[in-house]
Amino acid sequence: MFAGDPEATVAALLEGWHKALEAPQEAQETVLKGLLEGWAQTDYGRQHGTGEVKSLDDFRRAFPITTYEDYKPLMERVMAGETGLLLYEDPVGWAITRGTTSGESKFIPMTATDLRMRLSAGRAMMEYVAATRRFDLFAGVNLNLNFPSVVGKIKAGEREVEYGYSSGIYTKFVSAFTPVRSVPAQEEIDALGGGKTLRDWEARFELAYQKCKDLNVTLVGGVAPTAVLFARYLRRAHRTYPKDIWKTQIMTLGSVPGINTRYQPTLHALYGPAAIREIYGTTEGIFGQQRDEHRAWVPNYDQYFFEVRTPSGVKMMHEMTRGEMGSLIVSTPELARYEIGDVILAFQPPYFRCIGRKRWWTPLRYAWDEFMTLNFGRL
Repeated sequence: MFAGDPEATVAALLEGWHKALEAPQEAQETVLKGLLEGWAQTDYGRQHGTGEVKSLDDFRRAFPITTYEDYKPLMERVMAGETGLLLYEDPVGWAITRGTTSGESKFIPMTATDLRMRLSAGRAMMEYVAATRRFDLFAGVNLNLNFPSVVGKIKAGEREVEYGYSSGIYTKFVSAFTPVRSVPAQEEIDALGGGKTLRDWEARFELAYQKCKDLNVTLVGGVAPTAVLFARYLRRAHRTYPKDIWKTQIMTLGSVPGINTRYQPTLHALYGPAAIREIYGTTEGIFGQQRDEHRAWVPNYDQYFFEVRTPSGVKMMHEMTRGEMGSLIVSTPELARYEIGDVILAFQPPYFRCIGRKRWWTPLRYAWDEFMTLNFGRL
């Protein structure tokens, strides 16, 4: 629980985000300046002339748009020990994707700075508390269904490097700084190993049930499909549903499109009438989260630098007009102008949705899902 006045604490934690949403251009200029100062301490940044960048046009000329294939040889060298090639601080962990790009997993470093930025995922929960004044949420626990922080090792040069999933690494290192305790502890999940089989996941689900069954679970956070699988496991193994055990106030979920449309009926049937808030997070960072009842996320303009490749050219994300879509390009402390492979759709400012991966059929699939759920693009 927060010490002192929880209302004032929540308001203070949300203030920077709110200011950035009111003035996104100024916020993005500040973010870019900070990123350039960090990159200037790396070989990659110096090679691209960070010291000569004085404007957005300079930045775009100096730093090309990149993909993971561009970074892959550099990542392998960083994993082998050449930290200063891309990073200005040592990684605390290496995160692996679940193979959404051409079926091949990507390895992304997570640093102390990166982890602090990922605390922004908690903004969705804090906005809910600020709006409802349900400060009793902090007296409960968060049902931790995250992936393991360590799932294996990879040979990099003469070194063996541990890797895991970003959600597990995040929970392991920042749980002490969050207002709601996560149960089970990430170390308990990690102790079960990094296996991916049904039996491995059932062991994690059983651990979560045994640790939380007698606790006040006010928050469920993590990956939406995993939350569904956990609830179905409880029904199969214990003849009960989460809604029969806990009175969950809010679910902060990510990883897939359609959390507030396709997934909402199932989640409410399994967990009861909890508020559902989407987190737009990837292995590379937490880029936005839902702030209210509007079923779309709002960018973290005060944390990351956002551009979008649209049919009319590359533009800043906050310059997009309603109905416009494009391929998201993010700049983070580790990655400059990184085309992440997600297609985003702009609604009325400052609301966006990620509608899927960058494939020709993604807009068609999104339109079909909107039709089938009778949403038709409604916020």
